[in-house]
Amino acid sequence: MSSTEVKTPPPDSTEFLDELPGEVEMSLFDHLEELRRRIFYSLIAVAVGAVGCFIFVKPLVQVLEVPAQGVKFLQLAPGEFFFVSLKVAGYSGILVASPVILLQIILFVLPGLTRRERRLIVPVVLGSSVLFFAGLFFAYIALIPAALNFFVNYGAEVVEQAWSIERYFEFVLLLLFSTGIAFQIPVIQLILSFLGIISSQTMLSGWRFVVLGAVILGAILTPSTDPLTQSLLAGAVLGLYFGGIGVVKLTGR
Repeated sequence: MSSTEVKTPPPDSTEFLDELPGEVEMSLFDHLEELRRRIFYSLIAVAVGAVGCFIFVKPLVQVLEVPAQGVKFLQLAPGEFFFVSLKVAGYSGILVASPVILLQIILFVLPGLTRRERRLIVPVVLGSSVLFFAGLFFAYIALIPAALNFFVNYGAEVVEQAWSIERYFEFVLLLLFSTGIAFQIPVIQLILSFLGIISSQTMLSGWRFVVLGAVILGAILTPSTDPLTQSLLAGAVLGLYFGGIGVVKLTGR
C-alpha cells in the first residue's frame, strides 16, 4: 500500500521579502517613549564625544587652521577663543558619536522595515558614512583652501590679513558639514530607486535641471561668495549625481 506525500508549496519570495519579521504592536505612547530613549542615548554619546574632544581641542584647532597659512588670527573679544573651542569640540563630538547615532536610528526604524527594506541598511549606512567623510576631506583639501586663497589674493595689496578666529571657524565648520551633507546625493538616489520612486533613466533625463540645481546648491551651501568655491562644490555635486546614476544602473533599476 502506497501513501501519497503532500508537499507544502514554497512560500512566495515576494511575500516573504515584504513581511515584517518580529512585528510587535506598539501604541503611539510606546513609539514616543522609544524615540525619547534613542535621542537620549544619542545626546549622551555626543556629550561624551564633545568632552573628549574638548580635552584635545587645541590640536584640533591647529589642524583646522592649516588651510589658512600666512593669515594671523585675532581674538577680538574676551573669551572668543574659548567659545570657538566649544564649537569645535561640539562639532567634533558629533563626528565621534556618529556611529552611536546611526545605531540608535537603525534600532528605532528596524521594527518597521520589511525584509526587503532591511537589505538596504548595511549599504546605506556604510555608503552614507564613507561619503560624508569624503565630503569633509574634499572640503578640507579643496574647497576651504580655494576660498581662502581667493580672499587673501583679492585684498593682498590693500589690507593686512588678520581675521577674527570666531568668524574663521564659523566659515570652516559650516563649509565642512554642508559639503558632507551634499555628498549624500548617491545614497538618496539609491534609496529612491530601490523604493521604486524614480529610475535611473528618469534621473538621467532630468540632467538639465540637475545642473541648474547644482549651481544653486553650490551658491547656498558655500558660506563664501567667490565663484571658484561654488564651482568646485557644484562640480562635485554633479559628479556625485551622475555617479549615483551609474550605481543605480548597476542594480538594474
